[in-house]
Amino acid sequence: MRKIDFHTLGPLIALIALVVLGASLNSAFLAPANITNVLARSAFIGMIAVGMTFVITAGGLDLSVGSMSAFLAGIAIIAMNALVPALGTHWGTILIGMGVAVLGGLAAGYLNGALVTKARIEPFIVTLGTMGIFRSLVTWLADGGTLSLDYALRTLYRPVYYGGIGWITWPIICFALVALLGEWMMRHSRFGRHVEAIGSNDRVARYSAIDVNRVRLLTYVLLGLLVGLAVVLYVPRLGSASGSTGVLWELEAIAAVIIGGTALKGGRGRVWGTVMGVLILSLIDNILNLANLVSPYLNGAIQGVIIVLAVVLQREKHAAGER
Repeated sequence: MRKIDFHTLGPLIALIALVVLGASLNSAFLAPANITNVLARSAFIGMIAVGMTFVITAGGLDLSVGSMSAFLAGIAIIAMNALVPALGTHWGTILIGMGVAVLGGLAAGYLNGALVTKARIEPFIVTLGTMGIFRSLVTWLADGGTLSLDYALRTLYRPVYYGGIGWITWPIICFALVALLGEWMMRHSRFGRHVEAIGSNDRVARYSAIDVNRVRLLTYVLLGLLVGLAVVLYVPRLGSASGSTGVLWELEAIAAVIIGGTALKGGRGRVWGTVMGVLILSLIDNILNLANLVSPYLNGAIQGVIIVLAVVLQREKHAAGER
């Protein structure tokens, strides 16, 4: 009889346990409004985490995604505000702003990937540096304050976050599509197989005629694209950006990837597990807020503990496999 792989099914089991716990602690937990709120707020980190799954699976890392999000939101808002006098308040202006965010994400991802693959600098060092650069740039653009979208544009843009099909808002729909496409790419595409091969052993991958640098570069470009898409959906939520936008998003994305079972050292990626990890983190945050168990200021500490525990469990499984 085949044994159940609790390591593989662990994220799903944890998710079900959290749903049961949340429902037992507060009757409002399963209310449609709360479920929609949890899923919509998960969408931003979720899309970024899907891209992070490919980067980590290929043996990389990106600490700049939170700062990148703030910078992209800032330049998108500046672009839209600057176009209002010439183009007016309509969807054409908003579409250009969306394009600025997406193209900016592609450029930022390419910058990180090029520094890692062409300049041969460690991913930790590269993205630690760009994290500071992006955060400083948006703070400078905002003059230490907040960049706010034109009020009329914000009103027109709001349905991109708050609208949708029934109670399923557009961020939730986009997150689901990105997750499905990401899972297909990782499991069934040549790109996904190359990403896992490079993360397992890049030297062997080179001998197998895989263009290692090109594939690694594309993982960072993909991540930048998804950060840009997340920003497109995030801006209409608040209609502003500042130096504090996206703080700890990189921690949440990495935590979701590790919780979902993707190997921190690369070689094994699970997009579906990452989705479970994102939902687990969001449910923990939601349960703590609804039950008022701990201060919301401790959420970062809780996420840090979860990351450490997830890595410890991965190492124990790896050590058990070696024995």
